[in-house]
Amino acid sequence: MNDYLIIGGGIVGLSVGMTILERNPNAKLTILEKESELALHQTGHNSGVIHSGVYYKPGSYKAKFAKAGSESMRAFCETNGIPHDICGKVIVATNPKELPELEKLYNRALLNKLDVTRLNKEELLEKEPHVNGTAAIHLSTTGIVNYKTVAEKMAEIIQNYGGLIEYNAEVKAINEQANEVTIETTNKTYKAKFLVNCTGLHSDRIAKMAGYVIDMKIFPFRGEYFKLKKEKRRLVKNLIYPVPNPDFPFLGVHFTRMIDGEVDVGPNAVPGFKREAYKKMSFNLKDFGEMATYPGFWKLGLKNSKEGLEEFARSVSKKRFVENARILIPDISEEDLIAAPAGVRAQALKSDGSLVDDFFIVNGRSSVHVCNAPSPAATASLEIGKAVVDKIEQIESRKLFRLREVN
Repeated sequence: MNDYLIIGGGIVGLSVGMTILERNPNAKLTILEKESELALHQTGHNSGVIHSGVYYKPGSYKAKFAKAGSESMRAFCETNGIPHDICGKVIVATNPKELPELEKLYNRALLNKLDVTRLNKEELLEKEPHVNGTAAIHLSTTGIVNYKTVAEKMAEIIQNYGGLIEYNAEVKAINEQANEVTIETTNKTYKAKFLVNCTGLHSDRIAKMAGYVIDMKIFPFRGEYFKLKKEKRRLVKNLIYPVPNPDFPFLGVHFTRMIDGEVDVGPNAVPGFKREAYKKMSFNLKDFGEMATYPGFWKLGLKNSKEGLEEFARSVSKKRFVENARILIPDISEEDLIAAPAGVRAQALKSDGSLVDDFFIVNGRSSVHVCNAPSPAATASLEIGKAVVDKIEQIESRKLFRLREVN
């Protein structure tokens, strides 16, 4: 029997596994991954940004874990020789109307104890000579890394401790008791004293399978990207973001220099009609049916109809996408952008149409379920891992206390 079973071989599941074994090197631990390789979904389709934590509500998990995570991720990369670059980013107001929201972001950065600097137009152009901007703020602790490389190093550490990783192990059934969990997969039955659900796009389904019904459903948003062709990468030195629309839960089209030197442009955010909707025509009847019959889907759509239609327009029209991107970098044309792989954001949606704004972790009897971990989860993965293992230890301590009381 395993001490711990972790479902999900993305960066969060791997961080949890690594943290368990660092604290208890003799633990028997197995990670179940339904794919034939690790980090194939959100981790492997990530923008590669080490976020500073500027956007998140002060005191929230996202704010605390992003700040601490940017530091611990940098330390992890340095310790393990993983290429990364703490290059900083600018958030740019392109017209005077955006200045009040930019000032709010500046003040939020201060509340979150971030290293932030106001930039006037001349100072902005020193950092990003090709940007169109009235003013900006600069976040010095933002960086870039390949998170799949990070995940692979975590997996190596887990295996060095004796942990196992089982591939092609899709979970079909879970029977959770007070002191034991039985998991049926496509190939095998596993037993463990404790279960951890880190399945991202399927986290709500796994929680339900284990017997936990919560007021949320994972809603997949496809993030559509382009890349700048090689000769136009010079237009972007580091990371350039717009001032986000405060009424829309996404950051808008931005420019991201990747650790390999490429420059991503995007994303455009549209609903996916499949949990793993990496292509425009991706469709799954079960996934779509769940979405179409969920009240929160329609309430969210009505509340954000204008912005949603604009996102769809940019999805079907490269010209519209380029027009939006040129607000920040005027010197690009349609010919300068090359289609790039899309990502899918696993965003929890409540039945009232509101998006779950923070990381959301559910405690079970012999389990912990990470039920909402979209961006900045990769940045915060080491901190999420610590928080999950803290919860595991609390549950195990309570169970041990009750056992002593009985005896």
